[in-house]
Amino acid sequence: MTLSEEQDAQGGLEQVAGVDRVASLTGVRAVAALLVVGTHAAYTTGKYTHGYWGLVGARMEIGVPMFFVLSGFLLFRPWVKATVTDGPPPSVSRYARHRIRRIMPAYVITVLIAYVLYHFREAGPNPGHTWLGLVRNLTLTQIYTDGYLGKYLHQGLTQMWSLAVEGAFYVTLPFLAYLLLAMICRRQWRPRVLVGCLLALMLISPGWLILVHTNHWFPDGARLWLPTYLAWFLGGMLLTVLQAMGVRCYAFVAIPLAIVSYFIVATPIGGAPTTSPASLPEALWKTVFYTVIATLAVAPLALGDRGWYSRALASRPMVWLGEISYEIFLIHLVTMEFAMDYVVMAHVYTGSMFYLYVATLVLTIPLAWLLHRFTRVPA
Repeated sequence: MTLSEEQDAQGGLEQVAGVDRVASLTGVRAVAALLVVGTHAAYTTGKYTHGYWGLVGARMEIGVPMFFVLSGFLLFRPWVKATVTDGPPPSVSRYARHRIRRIMPAYVITVLIAYVLYHFREAGPNPGHTWLGLVRNLTLTQIYTDGYLGKYLHQGLTQMWSLAVEGAFYVTLPFLAYLLLAMICRRQWRPRVLVGCLLALMLISPGWLILVHTNHWFPDGARLWLPTYLAWFLGGMLLTVLQAMGVRCYAFVAIPLAIVSYFIVATPIGGAPTTSPASLPEALWKTVFYTVIATLAVAPLALGDRGWYSRALASRPMVWLGEISYEIFLIHLVTMEFAMDYVVMAHVYTGSMFYLYVATLVLTIPLAWLLHRFTRVPA
């Protein structure tokens, strides 16, 4: 989301939250995007397999859970506001139009450019580079299959599984809001009931992981479906309720806890440096720790902290990067490959992670800004 979209999604709550809070929420998106670029730099240079510190680099994928927590927090707020003020619920059709308008133009352009580039570029196995793969990637349905990695995974677009999950959450959120606020709370403000229900719903993620790891009913792509990551979105939705309750959270407590949790999950307890750990215990630990870390990273910004953490993320450079964070996420793998070949000039799984990271950002940020200017939603 851009800054203006965050204000729109809050449905007027910015008068309560304050403009600085909105700015810091945009700034933390920059942190999330930079972390995602970092984890792919660790992978591309092969550093992600180098012992404990390799796992530390691989766990920079925590940027994805942070994006999911932000989505849950910001997009659930209009429904919470309607319940608190006894007003009408948000228009689902308007919500759907805004979500499509926000993510699809830049995404479609990125996918089409990737398919054109890799039509003329040989970059190893590229099973998704087919007409059916193009359709699947354009419609965010590439993960709904057995053998996703061997069918629809496309070079330069491997990170888009998370956008497919995000899209599934967009579809699911109005139903969750109706279940929680209309059916369970009967459109009355019952915050403790909401908190309890959201915590209970978080059990869906470990329950789903148990299902997909212990039987063969589901395709292997099911490990990438929304239920696996629902707890991350629910962490953001929980922050929405806590904010409306007046709960406060401060960075001097939350951020050290998040950092300690990060270094714990960077041990083998969180599994190998892959998106989906092979064993069930590793997958469960990773899901739990990522939920905690990402929620703690956003909590001070959502729950009233106006100290150093909020001020740093509300600074002009961070807000500017946050505004184009989505576009950075979209194109950075394509630019990273070109940076690897023509700037770092190293073969895959070799070279300096730091140099590749910097070179990728130098190439990505101007292009991301252009893509954002071309496709952004008018304020």
